[in-house]
Amino acid sequence: MSDHKDYWTTAGDQGTIKISEDVVASIAAIAASETEGVSGLYSSFTDDIATFLGKKNLAKGVKVQLHPDDTVEIDICFLAQFGYNICSIAKKVQEAVHSSIEAMTGLNATCINIHVGGVTFALPEEQSVVPVSTPEEGE
Repeated sequence: MSDHKDYWTTAGDQGTIKISEDVVASIAAIAASETEGVSGLYSSFTDDIATFLGKKNLAKGVKVQLHPDDTVEIDICFLAQFGYNICSIAKKVQEAVHSSIEAMTGLNATCINIHVGGVTFALPEEQSVVPVSTPEEGE
């Protein structure tokens, strides 16, 4: 059975341009993961099963729906870092994804849904260990 993949298509003077939904998802994933306060992206249990069964998911945690009117809807699932305001992070992710999608593809992201799946805590920094000097031979 073939895997159905949507493409945004536009025709120009020199030919046709097709952009895969995977490309849009990758752009959104990078923009979201580079936002301060985002610990990482996560996928739902059903996405993990699809990956296990062999379906590639390069932009884990991002779902894209392309529409014929040059618009796109995006769902992003991420983990927030402890100490950041979650609503503020979510708004920054929406802005970053919207501007990245528009700048790189020309598509209008009409809806960017945010799903915060948890909060991650930073591991305590390792204490620096000062090496103990040993007496050199011959002293």
